[in-house]
Amino acid sequence: MVGIRLLGFEPVRIPSNSMAPTLAAGDHVVLDHREFTPARGDLIAFTDPTGATRDGLMVKRVAAVAGDEVGLEDGVLVVNGAAVVEPYADRSRLDGVYLGPLVVPAGKLFVLGDNRGDSVDSRTFGPIDAGTVEGRIELRLFPDPGPL
Repeated sequence: MVGIRLLGFEPVRIPSNSMAPTLAAGDHVVLDHREFTPARGDLIAFTDPTGATRDGLMVKRVAAVAGDEVGLEDGVLVVNGAAVVEPYADRSRLDGVYLGPLVVPAGKLFVLGDNRGDSVDSRTFGPIDAGTVEGRIELRLFPDPGPL
């Protein structure tokens, strides 16, 4: 384990179902701490702005980056005026949900859980500071090992 951490990778356990169906509570993933520029669609781990998580991290998907105009229209994510196709998102409990639009400020990211009805994310705490991103998640270790 120490060798993996020295290379910039860290095993992380997913604590909740906020990223279901992509990731479920109890899944184990690899957090890549190497430097990168977050982009729309990336799965990231960042410092929990609410302070409510046990390990201090949250895992969410980047929905919009600095300069993007983002909103929800009847539960559908809209970025820069275009509806985003999100085959991974569970929006089953979001009919009639509207938000924004808002422009993501410089140095910020707008993040959402894939399980929109069971996620505390930027809809609650607003855009996060890009500097709080700990890394990107691209690989599940357990169960069903493989890329995400």
